[in-house]
Amino acid sequence: MPTWPVISARIDADGSGVLTMNGTEHPIDTTSAENARREVVRFCADTAQKLQRPVRVTVEEPDSTWPLIVHPDGKVDAVDETDDADFPDDDTNEATPVIEAVPGMTAPADDAEPAGPRRTSHVPVVADDASAEAPAATPEDIEPIRTPAADPAPEPAAAPTPMPMPLPTQTPPVAMPAARQISPQSRRSFIAPERLEEPATRGFRGALSRMGGKVSPGAAERAEREDQAAVSQHFPGPRTIAVVNGKGGANKTPTTILTSAVFARYGGAGVLAWDNNQTRGTLGWRTEQGPHDATLHDLLPETERLLSTNAQSSELARYVHHQTRDKYDVLRSQPMVLASQQRVSSDDVDRIHAVAAKYYRIIVMDSGNDESDPMWLRMIDHTDQLVVATSSRAEHAEAGALLLEALAERDERSAALASNAVTVVSQSDEKATAAEIRRIEDGYRDLVREVVRIPYDPAMGAAQLHYRALRPETQRAWLAATAAIARGLAK
Repeated sequence: MPTWPVISARIDADGSGVLTMNGTEHPIDTTSAENARREVVRFCADTAQKLQRPVRVTVEEPDSTWPLIVHPDGKVDAVDETDDADFPDDDTNEATPVIEAVPGMTAPADDAEPAGPRRTSHVPVVADDASAEAPAATPEDIEPIRTPAADPAPEPAAAPTPMPMPLPTQTPPVAMPAARQISPQSRRSFIAPERLEEPATRGFRGALSRMGGKVSPGAAERAEREDQAAVSQHFPGPRTIAVVNGKGGANKTPTTILTSAVFARYGGAGVLAWDNNQTRGTLGWRTEQGPHDATLHDLLPETERLLSTNAQSSELARYVHHQTRDKYDVLRSQPMVLASQQRVSSDDVDRIHAVAAKYYRIIVMDSGNDESDPMWLRMIDHTDQLVVATSSRAEHAEAGALLLEALAERDERSAALASNAVTVVSQSDEKATAAEIRRIEDGYRDLVREVVRIPYDPAMGAAQLHYRALRPETQRAWLAATAAIARGLAK
């Protein structure tokens, strides 16, 4: 495609900018970046109409640069740098032979007789002079006619000697060709999988899509869509996630809440956040309360009935607290009573988990700080994916690392959970430096499968946490963290 005229544009966030064509600058003065983009497209479309062909333009914004093609009708296509090769101008009509000459064979001349073996026809061939008379026969060619004489009567012929009958010979069996083996694994399906990509919706690419251009999403939007698909999956059977750290205040409860919210918002119902805490768990304090004050201690006496065949899922509403904004349920502990008065045994954990696994597809368990408690250890036995929650404080990060080391020495299954864990590093302190957070991230990368950072957000300190109350960049970070967790559940 011709590179003339050379058009470029710079668009600022306030809607101002400048458009340059062949060295001549044209100022852009609009009220928003969206209007500035429309002005650039309008100018390029007018130029394309005059030239009766599309034109190229490179648009530079504060966060990125976009190479585009604008058509005379105003349509816009985003192009890659690899699209710079011009199309050839010559167009030949010579047909390319489908089959090339076979080596070793010479094409016959136009008047040559066709090659190949001759076949004897079943129809007699008559020459052109067949109607001419045949030459007359000479006397020598005529056999004389013999007149029978009175010969004596012939002697009777001897009886014929019987000939022996030939023995039948057995015809060897004809070998049949082997049957072709048909296997669904070796056959290519006629139905080719097709995945249609939706056009861009974010940033400049999204603006071009809304103006009618066929613009694919950028790398950042594609990554976000992949994370959304990961957290939207439904797995074959219930999955249990344990959020752990041996130090209090390490962000275990916010991680439990927001992970549950992401799973429920994108994947639908069937998500339970469970406060598996022997002491004063705060999960109930930081989430909505339903029309009752039930806790897991109210659920325990009903586990046998809820596991029966005639139990209904709606009966759980008496014991869990539905989150109307984030669409998951909460099973509370009882923070108002001393731990000595409400001990939960490992058998109790088994009974509650059996009920939760019957009615929920994803169970996110908030945990206490005592790693030696039978309640905590039994949670690990039920866990499919381990999540280490830590703040940007060094003591919280160290406590989480020590917990992973202890699990690695406990048994083979616990060691596998530790090595496949996901660490969520939340910047709870606004004054924490990037170097401090990076040091924690780098330290955990040698211990776990994935590390995800959550930026500082004042809304994380609210009395009740809601996903949509967070900043957009914080929501995106929690989506990435939950997607990292989901990738471990698919195994």
